Amino acid sequence: MTMTAPFNFSSFNPGLFILLGVPGLEQYHIWIGIPFFIIYLVALAGNSVLLLLISMERSLHQPMFFFLSMLAATDLILSNTCVPKTFSIFWLGPQEITFSGCLIQMFFLHYSFAMDSAILLAMAFDRYVAICFPLRYTTILTRQIITKIVMGIISRSFCIIFPCVFLLKRLPFCRTRIIPHTYCEHIGIARLACADISINIWYGFAVPVMTVMSDLILTGVSYTLILRTIFNLPSRDARQKALSTCGSHVCVSLIFYTPAIFSVLTHRFGHNIPRSFHILFANLYVAIPPALNPIIYGVKTKQIQDKIILLFFPKENK
Repeated sequence: MTMTAPFNFSSFNPGLFILLGVPGLEQYHIWIGIPFFIIYLVALAGNSVLLLLISMERSLHQPMFFFLSMLAATDLILSNTCVPKTFSIFWLGPQEITFSGCLIQMFFLHYSFAMDSAILLAMAFDRYVAICFPLRYTTILTRQIITKIVMGIISRSFCIIFPCVFLLKRLPFCRTRIIPHTYCEHIGIARLACADISINIWYGFAVPVMTVMSDLILTGVSYTLILRTIFNLPSRDARQKALSTCGSHVCVSLIFYTPAIFSVLTHRFGHNIPRSFHILFANLYVAIPPALNPIIYGVKTKQIQDKIILLFFPKENK
């Protein structure tokens, strides 16, 4: 015991970790990396164009598009946090990452998920006000209210995720420094520690999941009220228009929440599912929503459609 104590204490500041990729699928890493690279470029281009359009066009300076720009910015953070490291592992082999770098990646990964969930709830509230109280929309969603919502989203996400950094920094790491994954996530790092991680497991599972589940429930309540209002509208055209304005947000919400619930359930109950499937699914969950979100909004939102056509084909619209 006396011989191992100095090693344990010195391990509170571990050196380098090694990210392996997808164990068991090493021979396919080069091929797996190609679609991830393409998805990353689509996410980068789509969200950048969306942010550019919303910032340039005064007609898009509305609460709905402001929340959409927040979603695009958060998706860019999520993509750049994990995906470049992922395809560098697939193409160049296992990659080293410092403990500090691992903590930073872990923080921004989980922070982006918390932000996405909160933004989707804010967008659901925006649609609820727009459809259920159309005449009071501008008086309810004032600039001051939107500022408070934004500050609430940012501060809540930070307060939920930042404790994870301290929960990891308190742990001694005297076991292997090899992470069988393509990026650093809270429980994955904690499992490498040579100490009790029950607090990490409890906090890392219960608090974020409860937060996301509460967002999902409130989003569901918003859309239940929205649908009730829509089906009470006298005109069929008015019902179709109201449904179309919600269609893109419903699709994006399904893309975000469905894999999240599936991932949680498979981690808790899918013990017979191969680890390689868990890791690949986790990577798709990080890569695909940021790429699909701007496409969905571009296809289903007429204002954005019109501005994209005007931006890329200005001569044809003169």
